[in-house]
Amino acid sequence: STRRHGEDQCLPGLRRGSVPARTPQRISACQVSAMLSLVVSSSLALSLPRRAVLSTAFGTALAIRPASATGDLIVGGSPIKGDESIMAPKAHGTSAAPVQGNLRWNVDVENADRITNYNRRFAEFGGYWKQTDFLKEVSRTEPTTYYDSVTGKPLFRAPIGRSMDEFLAESNLHGWPSFRDQEVVWENTRVLKDGETVSVTGTHLGHNLPDRAGNRYCINLVSIAGRPGGAPQ
Repeated sequence: STRRHGEDQCLPGLRRGSVPARTPQRISACQVSAMLSLVVSSSLALSLPRRAVLSTAFGTALAIRPASATGDLIVGGSPIKGDESIMAPKAHGTSAAPVQGNLRWNVDVENADRITNYNRRFAEFGGYWKQTDFLKEVSRTEPTTYYDSVTGKPLFRAPIGRSMDEFLAESNLHGWPSFRDQEVVWENTRVLKDGETVSVTGTHLGHNLPDRAGNRYCINLVSIAGRPGGAPQ
């Protein structure tokens, strides 16, 4: 079953709705306000529309760590904003092709294709990443590279500048894998004006929901479960 991301799901411990649990979930304004309340007063955060909150926070992020290189992979540096044209219709939704047929961590391929290629506003249900094989298989000692579920291009590498325990704790708190600026492969990733985070080839990844530590990219695991270089569909 699926569950829509509603106002009652924006913070841990709040009552969840009774909608089936396998439909993609809406990124709620309540979740954004909760993240930004550590930066501005609650009254101000709640008074701003979602687009304004995201735009303001994106523009006032804290200092960005310089990019680091891992082999030929450049990770981190200043965020790169993208144009809406990235998400123009293509042969398969907003992408040129479906997601890979053998995605990592035993994620649901059908749901991954729907969220990644035919969606701009919804997300896998909160905590879904913990119901996959991710926690069984992910390295606890070395950073992991996360690849686009369609193209196999690298999008994120984490943890960088923090421990794996810190990465997992933050992801657990918010309900989705959560990346920071220094963990983004900006060659292949863009952030649109409203905070939507996408690949340069048109896959929907998630949203930027900043907090007092800076930009935080709340990402669907199904969108970054690809295998490097692509794979047979």
